[in-house]
Amino acid sequence: MKERRSHKSIDVEIDQNLICKKYGADFLLCKEDYKIGISQDAIDGIEPIHGMRHPSEGNTTGWYIWSGKYSDNSDFFKPLHVYHLEDIKPDIIKYLGLAAGWRFMYAENHEDVWFDETLLIV
Repeated sequence: MKERRSHKSIDVEIDQNLICKKYGADFLLCKEDYKIGISQDAIDGIEPIHGMRHPSEGNTTGWYIWSGKYSDNSDFFKPLHVYHLEDIKPDIIKYLGLAAGWRFMYAENHEDVWFDETLLIV
């Protein structure tokens, strides 16, 4: 049986494709039931929001999203399903279609998106 998608998920995919086209990036679907790593500051809504996408593994998207000062501490990023972003920070969902190797920085009146090949080094 073919999977049925909601209008909302189709709209999100359209928005993600538009961001990819705007920056010349490949589109890589970010499944809503997969996980991202997100910092508590980003969950709390502190801006700017930073995001970087590594190659995905298992049921993860490869996305790491944070605000404030970045940390290498093992508990800095908390696992979160993508669909929870709708309630936490819906403004950044449009960036999640960017393929591995891409970064973004977002604040209310600022957007920056760029490719960082170092994210692809394993």
